[in-house]
Amino acid sequence: MARKVRNGLLYFVGAVIVCTTFYHLFLYDGATISARSSHVNPSSTIQSNSFSTSAASNAIHENITANTPSHFGPSRSISTTSILLPGWEVLVIVSPEDTSLLESESDEYVCLFNTNEASPAKSAGVLPFPNRATFKCVLPVRIRRRRPFKQPILKKLLENQPETNYPPPLLLRWNFIVYDSLTTENDVILFVKGVNNRQGTNRDPKEFRCVFGDDVINGVKTAVTASMQEVFRCQRPEPTAVSAVDQQVNFSIEIIPENRVVPSVAYYTPPRSLEKGPQKSLLCACTMVYNVAKFLKEWVLYHSKIGVEKFLLYDNGSDDNLAKVVEELVKEGFDVKTYFWFWPKTQEAGFSHSSVYAKNACTWMMFIDVDEFVYSPSWHDSPRPSKSMLQSLISPEKVSTKLKLGQFSINCHEFGPSNQRIHPVMGVTQGYNCRRKYENRHKSVTLLSAIDDSLINAIHHFGLRPGYTTRKLRTEDMVVNHYKYQAWPEFKTKFRRRVSAYVLDWTKKVNPKSKDRTPGLGFSPTEPNGWPKKFCEVHDDELKELTRKWFGNKSRLEFQMP
Repeated sequence: MARKVRNGLLYFVGAVIVCTTFYHLFLYDGATISARSSHVNPSSTIQSNSFSTSAASNAIHENITANTPSHFGPSRSISTTSILLPGWEVLVIVSPEDTSLLESESDEYVCLFNTNEASPAKSAGVLPFPNRATFKCVLPVRIRRRRPFKQPILKKLLENQPETNYPPPLLLRWNFIVYDSLTTENDVILFVKGVNNRQGTNRDPKEFRCVFGDDVINGVKTAVTASMQEVFRCQRPEPTAVSAVDQQVNFSIEIIPENRVVPSVAYYTPPRSLEKGPQKSLLCACTMVYNVAKFLKEWVLYHSKIGVEKFLLYDNGSDDNLAKVVEELVKEGFDVKTYFWFWPKTQEAGFSHSSVYAKNACTWMMFIDVDEFVYSPSWHDSPRPSKSMLQSLISPEKVSTKLKLGQFSINCHEFGPSNQRIHPVMGVTQGYNCRRKYENRHKSVTLLSAIDDSLINAIHHFGLRPGYTTRKLRTEDMVVNHYKYQAWPEFKTKFRRRVSAYVLDWTKKVNPKSKDRTPGLGFSPTEPNGWPKKFCEVHDDELKELTRKWFGNKSRLEFQMP
């Protein structure tokens, strides 16, 4: 009898503990929803910003500039906004106001989540216009099943937890967000994920409005004039209504049929463009880069000698010594500029941005990657390189005004690992000399003033204004040597950080026939058997021999490349 009483008492106490726990969790989630309601106009309805597959279509407005109140005392609470990126990576963006108050770059920070779990926060650079410090941390494994995900607090490693009297807001989703903007003299361009999210399908601009400021109901709104891929263009507001100079104004896109506003980390700023220099460059090159410091000098040196005058690098979050290499190149007299473009899987959008950003500084733009080298067999008899080799292609005498040529298309040869197991010390042009037989894809040299206002592009070629044409060059006249399938340690990094918009995650079985995928590689970044000898159908030493002749330095003991 006594044993039954004891057992019953234990069951009772256990039940009380479980019920109390669920009650507090219920109160906590209710407080979260209540707190988020305070950021929304009372007349609008709330929709949870989670990964739920619910088909709710209520109105939502995410207040992303004041998620965390900023107060500085013995323990600092830093105003931040956080986005969940692919691979469980969390991007923490510090507000412009608090960025100037961060004390030292050597300070160590952590992301503290609502479950009291912490993750190291690594500095990820500064987003420009306005300047905002960024940090990267990893969402702890234990939290990944506890949805909806909440934004972390950014704090110093050895600092006490800041006192907060509010629940954390929901973690913003990378697949549905306004992530960047660019103001021109005539309009504003927004870059948006998750609206035109099907390849080749773009929604009518009349379905959208640009919203300036936090007041969705009574705020300033302007018409959207173009909706193409991740690019939306809208009219600038009247200066008397919204000033881009006197205040930092966040803005976004309203989806009218769905009665909601896309969460945003973009700001409305004054018009800006790439610095022109003494005179406008005839030919520039634009590329998106991630950890390419070891490759960059070879690529810049070669193309600068054959006619490229300015290089524009969109840095996709590099954490190697890219900045140091760029600084060295500038000191050596090369015109190299870097634009911090952290956003993953946005190469098309980045090139659209560059086509407007560089328009006042460059006449023509060559859109190629750092592992690609433009080459013509006709150059083999030249004892040294010349800037006219590329510039003669686009000289006013060659580009007929009658034909209105706006773009040249150049076929690609794709090179394999060529039996290399590590990065070749003398550079890619010397180390890789075996390729596939047939051309695959192409790259372009584009007249920036000829690009269509929609900025539509397929990574390396653009849609043109009516009346302009594209000329496809014969492979016998000019080709791009694409050192695509390199030694496995190098290619594995490319597998992880692939920037294509149509293969968002190589480990998932989406778009299996995409040309962005590697034949025979599958969905795992594991070295296939026989990788060093793959994609080798034709031995091709033409550019290897030419660059040796132009740049090589042969001494009695060894042969060196600069």
